[in-house]
Amino acid sequence: MPNKKSSWGWFWQAVTGILLILLVGLHMVAHHFVAEGGLRDFKQVIEYLSNPVIIVAELAFLISVTVHAMLGMRSILFDLGLSARMERFVTQASIVVGGLTVLYGFWLTYTILAQGSAPTAFLFP
Repeated sequence: MPNKKSSWGWFWQAVTGILLILLVGLHMVAHHFVAEGGLRDFKQVIEYLSNPVIIVAELAFLISVTVHAMLGMRSILFDLGLSARMERFVTQASIVVGGLTVLYGFWLTYTILAQGSAPTAFLFP
């Protein structure tokens, strides 16, 4: 009988995969097809991120890609036939590494926006 916990991992892997298709598409269009020359400079990135909807979309992209990657790595390691103790360790390590990755991404976004100009004033009164 399959383990219910493993099916949740599969479910979230599928959900983040679908989100990644949408968010990568949005990211590619906004950053590489709409931007003049195919790439935004720092000032253009600040202007782009001045829209709260875009910030949410970019952070959702960060979270989705991180969760998808951690679940994929965890699944590959589980396929090696690890002991229950090692599986718990891999799960906990994935949560820590993924959490630190997302926190770093949030901090980096905050830092970039804090250095921006008036369009981001709504974030930093």
